[in-house]
Amino acid sequence: MEPSIQYVKSSDGVNIAFATLGEGTPLVYMPHPFSHLQLDWEILEYRSFAERLGKNRLLVRYDSRGTGLSDRELTDLSLDANVRDLEAVVGRLGLERFALLASVSSGPVAIAYAGRHPGRVAHLILWQSYLRAADIADAPEVRALNQLANADWEMYTETLAHVGFGWSAGEEARRWAAVIRESMTQEGFQAFMAETQNFDVMELLPQVKSPTLVLHRREAAIPSADTARRLATGIPNARLILLEGAGGAPYVGDAEPVHRAIEEFLGDDEEATAAPGAPGPGAFRTVLFTDIVGHTEMMSRLGDAKGRDVLRDHERITREALTEHGGSEVKTMGDGFMASFGSVTKAVECAIGLQRAFAERQSDEPLSVRVGLNAGEPIEEDGDLFGATVILASRIAAKADGGEILVADTIRGLCSGKGFLFADRGEFVAKGFEDPVRLFEVSWRTE
Repeated sequence: MEPSIQYVKSSDGVNIAFATLGEGTPLVYMPHPFSHLQLDWEILEYRSFAERLGKNRLLVRYDSRGTGLSDRELTDLSLDANVRDLEAVVGRLGLERFALLASVSSGPVAIAYAGRHPGRVAHLILWQSYLRAADIADAPEVRALNQLANADWEMYTETLAHVGFGWSAGEEARRWAAVIRESMTQEGFQAFMAETQNFDVMELLPQVKSPTLVLHRREAAIPSADTARRLATGIPNARLILLEGAGGAPYVGDAEPVHRAIEEFLGDDEEATAAPGAPGPGAFRTVLFTDIVGHTEMMSRLGDAKGRDVLRDHERITREALTEHGGSEVKTMGDGFMASFGSVTKAVECAIGLQRAFAERQSDEPLSVRVGLNAGEPIEEDGDLFGATVILASRIAAKADGGEILVADTIRGLCSGKGFLFADRGEFVAKGFEDPVRLFEVSWRTE
């Protein structure tokens, strides 16, 4: 089905072209930055990707100001102006609550909108996006491409298309290069790139309350996977999935893992995912505690400033691991974390990832961290967890030595057949408990 183009006027008087496909729960697929509602549809890879996204839901696409079928002659291409384009489209369609899919430079726009309208965005998906211009501007590839864009527009578009589709691509890359040239003029692109230098949504990240999925291909250079990790770490309810490959567009290369990740994410019940990882009453969870061994002595020896630098490393590594493995930070106690997981397997994988990351950390001041896990049905209240499951997890962590992962026998039983190696550490009676608990150490070292 060919898209039916409609128009809406933004609050500052710009005509924005948009199109819809299908019906059901709305998903708004944001443009980046080359977009042309009609010509995009002629690219088989893009069309197949979009049609699959629109299966059993309302897919909304639009051309942002300065691109495609929207008004081209503009002076305001700022972050706020781009947010106004999105506001106009969803307002015209009367969308009270919807999912957002944004890529690369439309990512900061989506983050800004989600931060300012926390009740409107049911799910946020960020594909190879970034927080601020500095995340990509200093990359040698970007500097070279920008110079080429200023010098030879046709050569730039051909090069960019091959970067996205692969250097062996022939006709597909040539067709996409032609779409790029039709979607934006050289002057328009230069103006857009100049304005993106001011894009910075770092301070807005904590305001994003929507469940967020950060998707990134491991070998992608612009932006890097490190940027994706920082992005996922900064958003409270974010999860990170790193996919294989280097393609710049989600529909280029192996698109199947992209679809699976998106469908699984959007398929979650909205109410249940309003705060991923936060259990309801009686929900079965795996609780993980970390604790820095010798924290007090370290702070006394290093002093507040240097000691705080070490603590920041602990916080960064822990939050990155939680994000990568689908964990939810419950709270931090200065020298340790409490987190929860819906999956026992993911919790153990996270614990292993933590210890490996601490061991590989390059610093003159080592980090010795103990980790303990227990599983059960904790009590949730005001974002915190309580009850015997939590207390026992804390007691188990306290029994561990630096660099160790100790788990209750419950964890070992639930992980049977998952490929983890456990060593029996015997029984102990935790303070406040009558019955002994058998502990197991999780092996994580590769040698």
